[in-house]
Parts: sequence; structure tokens; C-alpha cells
Amino acid sequence: MHETDTVDESGLEFAPRFLQTPRAAGVAGVLFALMFGAIVVLFRSVLPLDPHSAGASLTDAGHRRDLNVALGLIPFCGIFFLWFLGAVRSHIGEAEDKFFATIVLGSGLLFIAMLFVFGALFGALINLAGLYDGDPPLAIWRLGREISFNIAIVYAMRVGAVFMFSSSIIAFRLRIHVRPVTVVGFVGALILLFASPTTPWLQLIFPFWVLLVSINILVLAYRSRNPEPTP
Repeated sequence: MHETDTVDESGLEFAPRFLQTPRAAGVAGVLFALMFGAIVVLFRSVLPLDPHSAGASLTDAGHRRDLNVALGLIPFCGIFFLWFLGAVRSHIGEAEDKFFATIVLGSGLLFIAMLFVFGALFGALINLAGLYDGDPPLAIWRLGREISFNIAIVYAMRVGAVFMFSSSIIAFRLRIHVRPVTVVGFVGALILLFASPTTPWLQLIFPFWVLLVSINILVLAYRSRNPEPTP
């Protein structure tokens, strides 16, 4: 029996842990990528890029509803990313490098924390806009929007880039992913680190990479459970 197999009291053998965990990581990663991508699209489609303008979007009930939908997805997005982070680290196991493993864990947790802070702060701004019929005090709006978007598109995305880069280094060393996925991780991390955060749709790089990693994990897990018969 493989050393990672588990056995219950009746002696029945279950699937190895390293085969069970990747599926959880893959499914959680796909759900995170879809939700995070939807959040980015909703925010970019409704809000103006100009941080000094509240925009006519706040006076439109439909636009405020879209923003509330995006804000409602943020807690679940963070939960799925946390599951993805834990499952991936469990999959790597004792083979992971302590230095890069610490960076992966730290950057992943920081990303979730910043995502939640952004959701709470911008949700308060939207509620304030509703109280003022879409015309909140401009000074409060500007301050809140500057802080929340700096958290989201400057700090969170750069922390996400660190997560991408360190995860890709571990994947490259252990040959966990196919090479194109690893290359996308390195290139995408460099773009998020050094490109202007106001570049339209730049934030979609992160969920796109998570989606690639998740699909790769699911495919490898399926092949491990269903090996091709030898001739």
C-alpha cells in the first residue's frame, strides 16, 4: 500500500490523499476565478476610472444593484480562494520549500484580507450613496474611493502577483503544472507588479491564471485516477 493511502477500521482502502486534495483545489480555484472575474467586470463596467468623480452610475438603481451583486460575491470569492490556497499547499506537502511556502501562504492571506477590506469599505460607500439618493458628499466619496481602490487595484493586485510568482516557482521546481501554465504565472506576475494599476482589465490576469492552474490540477488528478492502459 502507498504510504499516503488511508485505511478505515474495517481495512478498506480509500483514495490516496494526494489524489483527493487536487480535486478540491481545482474546483475551488475555478469557482474563485469565475467569481473574481465577474466582480472585476461588474466594477469596471459601472464605475468611471476617474477617482475624483462619483459618476452618474450611483444615481442609477440598476448600476447600484450591479455593484451590490459584485460586493455580495466578495465573501464567497475569499472563501473559495482560501480553500484553493489550503488545498494547493496540502497537495505540495513536505516537498515545498519553506521560504517560498511562507511567501505563498503570507501573500495569499494578505490578498484575502485586502479583498475583504475593500468589500467592506466600498460597500459602506454604496450604502452611503443610497442614503443620499446617489449623490453622496463628494469629499467623503473621493476619500473612500481612493482608499478602497488603492487597496484593491494597487496593493491587493501586487500581493496577488507575489502569490503568482512564488507559486509558479514551487510549481516549476516540483513540475506540478504543465510548462505553459508556469510561464503564464511568471509573465502575469511581472505584469501585475510593474504595469500601471489603472490599465483597464489588468486585474483579470489573476483570475485567468488561477483558472489555468485549477484546470491543470483537475486534468492531472483525473489522469492519476484513470491511468491509460498499457498495451
